[in-house]
Amino acid sequence: MEVPSTHQSPPPPYDLIILGASGFTGKYVVREALKFLNSPSSPLKSFAIAGRNPSKLSDALKWAAHPNSPPPSIPILSADTTDPASLRLLCSQTRLLLNCVGPFRLYGDPVVAACAETGCDYLDICGEPEFMERMEVNYHDQAVEKGSLIVSACGFDSIPAELGWMFNSKQWPSAAVPNQIEAYLSLESEKTIVGNFGTYESAVLGVANMDKLQELRRSRPKRPRPTIPGPYPPKGPIIDHQKEFGLWAIKLPSADSIVVRRTLSTLAEHPHGLPGVNETDEQIEKREKFWSVMKPAHFGVKLGSKSLLGVFRVITLGVFMGILGRSSIGRWLLLKFPSFFSLGWFKKKGPSEDEVDSASFKMWFVGRGYSDLSQASAGDKKKKPDAEIITRVMGPEIGYLTTPIVLLQCALIVLGQRDSLPKGGVLTPGIVFGSTDLQERLQQNGISFDVISRKNVPT
Repeated sequence: MEVPSTHQSPPPPYDLIILGASGFTGKYVVREALKFLNSPSSPLKSFAIAGRNPSKLSDALKWAAHPNSPPPSIPILSADTTDPASLRLLCSQTRLLLNCVGPFRLYGDPVVAACAETGCDYLDICGEPEFMERMEVNYHDQAVEKGSLIVSACGFDSIPAELGWMFNSKQWPSAAVPNQIEAYLSLESEKTIVGNFGTYESAVLGVANMDKLQELRRSRPKRPRPTIPGPYPPKGPIIDHQKEFGLWAIKLPSADSIVVRRTLSTLAEHPHGLPGVNETDEQIEKREKFWSVMKPAHFGVKLGSKSLLGVFRVITLGVFMGILGRSSIGRWLLLKFPSFFSLGWFKKKGPSEDEVDSASFKMWFVGRGYSDLSQASAGDKKKKPDAEIITRVMGPEIGYLTTPIVLLQCALIVLGQRDSLPKGGVLTPGIVFGSTDLQERLQQNGISFDVISRKNVPT
């Protein structure tokens, strides 16, 4: 009789690999990773950086390690998103891959495919709804089978939004329920705000491919929706003035609201969250307790400005993208002259370090609901909410500082708490990290969560 082999393959040489480390955001991710390499209690003991151009990667490492000279001996690996074999080799050398190569619509699919095939865990900083939903369709089942945890939107898109609505939801006492939680994003700077060109390019391509996203959604079975007490919230004005925190705002068609809704759909199917691959009884109890107090609500995001002029700049950019983004010549113009069409918000060369350091964000979450659940579930479907809770998430510049902070804390959780996370699958960050200590970790690294006000809510 043949005796089954007890031999286990050796662990991969690296805890994580950063793909696209020489890009605008990638080099900031490397800088953040260096802070936690072999630091006390950190599970990050080794990492490598990867991309197409070794000399650019070497320069990025020197920049990230400054003022330390020479930089630490971080291995530089060759990989190309057009070469699937190089990506599979990359995945075989690491427990976790951090993907910073965007736009993800153009370059992300082969990377996710390699991770799903090899069982490597994967996190990225994507904010592109079609890419995320298409990855779920194409690779979820294989990722579950192989034990590959694939989580997009682990940057500013969309963890502040996901944890922000959860933080607001937790503030509603047992008898009270939210009906709607609206997020108001305010970008602030002592200097000129200059956005990430990759974000701008992704938005242009997103407009161009809106039909594909709708087609993808129509082709899928409808997911369950959470039960939310009370009527559907009214649309409200096109331009919203929030006097409480001094913002004019307009609805933002961002990935955040889509990601939150996907998390809520998963919760409708799994009210206690998703079980970890090898949870202890204590971890099971913690997870179930966390999700038991989460109360679903209608969620949306608005982009705010302290002046009406700022709102009209957003509208102007939206009009340019809407008109020009549907044709190839229009997209060429948008991408060739980003500073002109974005009224100076986006430039190909990106912001200076001073501009990055001077910028910050505030994200206000206005929760409206009912001080008593019985009022919302009574026969009167038109009964207006009688309670409001406002919370806030604040942090440094969104694209180059908050995003690396968030991504690295997610990575450290994957490396250090893998047994308590789902076995695998293409999942949203909220459902994977919501019941972990991610919020506390972010608070320790410069991202704050505060309760601002309560009105007619029993404590």
